[in-house]
Parts: sequence; C-alpha cells; structure tokens
Amino acid sequence: MEEDQTVHCMYLESLADKTVIDDYVLKALMEGTFLEVEQSGVTGNHFVQDYSFSSARPEELLQQAVDALLAGQCVLADSAMDRIRLIHAVSLNHRQIEEPKSESTVRGPHEGFTENIDMNVGLIRKRLRNPRLRFEKLSIGDQTRTTVMLAYLDSVAPTFLVREARQRLLAIRTGSVLESAYIEEYIQDQIWSPFPTMTNTEKPDVVTAHLLEGKVAVLVDGTPSALLAPMTFFEFFSSPEDYYQRADIATFIRWIRLFSFFIAVFVPSMYVAVTTFHQELLPTQLLINISAQREGVPLPSLTEVLLMETVFEIIREAGLRMPRAIGQALSIVGAIVLGQAAVEAGLISAAIVIVVAITGIANFVVPTYSFGISQRLIRFSFVLLAGLMGLFGILCGLLFLIAHLISLKSFGVPYLAPAVPVSFSDWKDIFVRVPRPWMNAGSLPRFMQRLKGKK
Repeated sequence: MEEDQTVHCMYLESLADKTVIDDYVLKALMEGTFLEVEQSGVTGNHFVQDYSFSSARPEELLQQAVDALLAGQCVLADSAMDRIRLIHAVSLNHRQIEEPKSESTVRGPHEGFTENIDMNVGLIRKRLRNPRLRFEKLSIGDQTRTTVMLAYLDSVAPTFLVREARQRLLAIRTGSVLESAYIEEYIQDQIWSPFPTMTNTEKPDVVTAHLLEGKVAVLVDGTPSALLAPMTFFEFFSSPEDYYQRADIATFIRWIRLFSFFIAVFVPSMYVAVTTFHQELLPTQLLINISAQREGVPLPSLTEVLLMETVFEIIREAGLRMPRAIGQALSIVGAIVLGQAAVEAGLISAAIVIVVAITGIANFVVPTYSFGISQRLIRFSFVLLAGLMGLFGILCGLLFLIAHLISLKSFGVPYLAPAVPVSFSDWKDIFVRVPRPWMNAGSLPRFMQRLKGKK
C-alpha cells in the first residue's frame, strides 16, 4: 500500500485471530513498516497474497474478499477497492488431539483427528513424509462452502481411482456439508445396499496405512472422520491393532471376528427355523428342555425373537444417547431386568434371552461401526425368512446375499476381492496375517494393481 493512502482492514471477530491482527497488521500499518510485495509471499509466520484489477475483474475481486473473510482471513483494501491483500490470520481455537472414543486400541498410536482440517493434514504428513503425498483442496456446498481435501500418494494410487474420486467430488451439488457422511452418500457406489463401500476413521495411522496401499482419503473440515476408498468386504474385519502385535495372535483374532459375523447374522434365524419347522434336528434332551421352557409362552418363536431383538436395539440406542455416566449402566441393568422379568412373566422363554444376548455381543466384535449396523439389518431379514420358510428361507436368503455381494463394487474394485475374483497372493493379509518379513513391502494388493490398468 502506498504512503498516506486510506486502507480498510476487514475481518470477522469470530473467525480471525485478533491478537495477530492487532500485533502484526494494525501495528505495522500505523508504523509504516508493513511488508510491501507486489506478488504473493510469506512474511513471518503469516501468508500474504495480493490481488488487483490487473489479475481479476472487480466482481471477482469482491468475491475473493468475501470468501477470504468467511474463511477467517484478514482483508486489507484501498479506498478504491481496486487492490486487496489477504493475510492468513485464522484463529487456532480448536479441540486438542486426543484418542478417538469409538476406535480405542490397546497397542498403537492413540492420536485422533480433530475438527480442524489443517491439523488433520499435519497429522498425516507427520507419519507419511513423502514428497509424492498430494492434497487436492475443494470447496463443496453452496451455503456452507466446506473445505474438502482429496488425499492420495501420487504414482502409487491408480490414476483411474484418483480421477474417479475427483470427478465424484466435483459432481456433488448440495447446499451444505456438515460432516463426512454428507460426502459419503454422494460418492458411494450403492445407495440402497446395506453394506458400506467406504469406511470412515478418526485415526491418522489408519489413513496413512491405506494411502500406502494406493487408496484415496477424503478429509472434511469440521469433522474428525476421514473417508477411505475403495474398501472390500474382508477389510472390515481387519483392525489397525492387527499390525501392532504378533502375526499368530492377529490371525486368531481376525478369525474370531469372521466367526462372530456368522453368529450375529444367522444364530437368531437358525433358532427360529429349528424350533418352528425342523425340531427333528435338535437332540432329544435339548428339544425336551426347549419345549418345557416354551410351555405356556403365548408367542410363536418368530414373534418372540423379533420382539426381543427390537427391545435389545432400543436399549442399545438408549444407552448411546444417555449421558455417558449412566448410559452403560442403563444398558446392562435394562437388559438384565427386562429379560428376567419377561421370562418370569411367561412372555418369552429363557433360551431366547441367551440367543439375543450372544447375538448382541457378537455384533460388537466387528471393528467398524457402520459394518456392525449392516449386520443388524441383515439379521432381521434372515429372521423373517426363517419364520416364513425355515431353513429353505435361510438358504434362499444366503444365496441372494452372496449374489448381492458379488455384484457390489467399490470404486471399480470387486467387493469380495480377493476371494472373488480369486487372488491367493492377497490371502496372506486377508484371511491370515502373515509375519511382516513375508509380506511384499511396497507392493499393492492384486485388486489395486488391476485398477492401474484402467483408463
């Protein structure tokens, strides 16, 4: 700015750092020591950028000033408003880094993302000090103009994947983006499928690991949850903690998770089918015990299971919404009291309480919350099929489920990879977790390598 020229200093108090503006901008302007540059530059710790009529039209210049103000920057403009200077003076008030409550680990990093996207980018760069790491900045939402970043490793992530993710993000037309779930619903492959084709995480080490596998991440300002794609069915049974302990223990726990999936989905429907249509499959003594328990129970097995499963879901949701000091106690006490009272009143049998309890516990074994919700939806479908057609209904539902999973894709990757199509070389980190020296360090999974051939 020229000497003796009127300068307007504009900023939003709720977004800008007043200390920076008072000590750096205003003081320097009054003393006449403010750095003069005709082009963009850096002075101290503050990024300075100049715009003038020569580089932009008046309406574009005004729009740049408005966007900068809404982003928390300080805007200096002369009286004619034919030149503006943007100074990065955004307030750094934000939540401190802490462990994500939904992704706690026994061994491994305990740092989690915050609602500040710049800090989240820094947490990733701290772990992945690679010059090929790219962050593409986008603004999505006509009203909120939320900052969204697409992260990937250049020359590692397939070009097709990066281009597809970028196109899907640019094609979003919405008024507001307040959380990463808004973005996920626009860019996911299947809207009506119960299975997620993307995952979200609050842990920077998880994002870093997936970026090294050639995947892309989407960071959204204002939320600690980052999106990762593509994802396959079997990857939802993996946990970052699997790679922070011995291979044999990690493999055993991974098989426990797979077994828990079948328990959570099929145990209630098998109980309904056997007690309603196929009593001959039960051992005689067990059949006598179940029949004795059900004597005097007014409800059929199908209604009994649906009722108890619905009550269990209500108790679980109530425990999540209640204050944390009493939410867990409410869930435990509510389940025990209601179950015991229902059995004593003769409304349900004791066996169904055991079935619902085992099913509910098994549902929590899967590390990803969104995949756990999918299990809960599918479980109700199989219970209804078992109540209508017995084991034949369960078999029909299973065939339809397998066909649906085979038809799914996540950003061009088959959802059941590496089982369908078969790739035995990738099984060493899916069905088992082999010791780290046996892994091919730096090589991408076969289903990711196939994307590199796409154009």
